[in-house]
Amino acid sequence: MPNPGLIKTFTSALAIPAYTIVKFDSSDNAVAAAAAATDKMFGITTDIASSAGGECDVIVDDIAYVIAGGTIVRGDLLTSDASGHAVSIVPGVAAAARVIGVAMVSAASGDVFNCLIAPAAATTT
Repeated sequence: MPNPGLIKTFTSALAIPAYTIVKFDSSDNAVAAAAAATDKMFGITTDIASSAGGECDVIVDDIAYVIAGGTIVRGDLLTSDASGHAVSIVPGVAAAARVIGVAMVSAASGDVFNCLIAPAAATTT
């Protein structure tokens, strides 16, 4: 069960699906779906998708639902794949990956699951 804390409204650069990891876009107060583990991701969209140029509600702290981009094990540190879906950070492989949070439960690719949002600049694995 999600327990969203602060939800902030931004403008979507492009259409962004629900439960997607987002990053800052090229202008202030605009977001785009994260597209790489090295993106400056900071939150996850709510259950409402946004259209290009429309409003996009982003959960920036606490627990949110997110879409799994692969197999997730509870407790894994999470980052983004090319679609803004959560994937586990593999220790020793993704030292430059940025963290969006921690998996609260295990999940399979395509599942919507709970993530404790805890953005970090980079991993030290």
